[in-house]
Amino acid sequence: MYEKTEQLRMSKLFGFFLPLGFSASLVTISHIIINSTLARATNAETIIASYAIAISLMTIMDRPLFLLRQTCSILVRDRRSFRSMWAVSAYVIGAVLFFGAVMSYTPLGRITFTWFYGVTESRLAATLDAYRILMFACIFSGIRCLYHGIIISHMRTKWMTIGMAIRLVGMYALSQWYIQTGRVDSGEVGAIIFLVGMFIECLVCFLEGNRLAGKLPPVNAERPPVTQSDIFKFYRPILYSSFIALFIGPIINAYLGRTVDVELAIASYAIASSLMLLVTSFFSYTHQIVLNFYRVDRTVVNKFVWILSVAPTLLVAVICYTDVGVWFMANVMGVEQNLMSASLQALRVFMIFTLVFPWLDYVNGLVMLNRKTKIMVWSQGSNVLITFLILISCIAFAPRLNGTMGSLAQSFGYVAEFGVVMAILRFARNKK
Repeated sequence: MYEKTEQLRMSKLFGFFLPLGFSASLVTISHIIINSTLARATNAETIIASYAIAISLMTIMDRPLFLLRQTCSILVRDRRSFRSMWAVSAYVIGAVLFFGAVMSYTPLGRITFTWFYGVTESRLAATLDAYRILMFACIFSGIRCLYHGIIISHMRTKWMTIGMAIRLVGMYALSQWYIQTGRVDSGEVGAIIFLVGMFIECLVCFLEGNRLAGKLPPVNAERPPVTQSDIFKFYRPILYSSFIALFIGPIINAYLGRTVDVELAIASYAIASSLMLLVTSFFSYTHQIVLNFYRVDRTVVNKFVWILSVAPTLLVAVICYTDVGVWFMANVMGVEQNLMSASLQALRVFMIFTLVFPWLDYVNGLVMLNRKTKIMVWSQGSNVLITFLILISCIAFAPRLNGTMGSLAQSFGYVAEFGVVMAILRFARNKK
């Protein structure tokens, strides 16, 4: 964590934050590399579908591992707490790997893929084969996120961008080998490319993070000892809240299936959502600014977040209201006119989301900084509730909104989540 030995400058915040934003944005390129590789196969649609479904379940498995990053960056300040963090990380990685084995080699996996994901019997074996490779990525993902926490707390965020860049080079080289040798014949190819990429990034983060961990003092006399129990007390609520958030996507897609034009509704929402996430992913580390700098100089941090918060809305506005968006959707995404119009309409509503997103990440940073992570369970619950209520209302009174219904529900769900966190924090501050 940054120590207040000199005046905190805005340039310091930008130097810390920009590598984090770039590393988050570069993740999308890894999926482009894999999908463009699988698209070279003779039966590309079937192969891409088997990989896409397998990676979808793997992403759910990965969620508990991502949270190790925030937990480590805020709690680890000496070697003793790092050992406790390593033990907790081993438990989490082991639990996720066990879950993956259960899904891969028991009837539960077959039921999940066929009943929940709608995988046909003819595609089930290929999907399971891809998933059995992807489940081992959780080992590298967990170690990577653990050392991300060390790298972030030592202000060495450029190494996250470097790790991601080397990962992409390795993935691209491997994909070209598969293409040149004509071996793109199953979803397993995509899973192997992803696994190798995750290993490369993990190795880079481990080498730098382990070097930095060696510089930690044996014991930090200025802070109370952090035990495994303390870590789990911090970690469990954000884990629960993240799983609550998993319901949002399925709920929206389920209600989009009840609109006037189902195919247009689902497709336009999917395109608008992907563009919105492409923009906001860069700003998904705002909470780290709070965790590392708020107690140093909150005035400078607040000024930085004010500057930052305007950017995603401006970027989405450029896509929605200029020819840039039309050109990108037509030439890069290949979207035809009718779908483009509906997608742009849904994306305009997402501007509500982009306005609140940086500030929600900011207040969640305050929650984590003060170790009040139980608040996040209530705020995520309010998000799901408001999303559900808006979807019901739209189906009853405005089913012709189609994909716009999804962006409206998701946006106001996040507004509700932000409002709940702010209200609880204000109440706690007044009470104190």
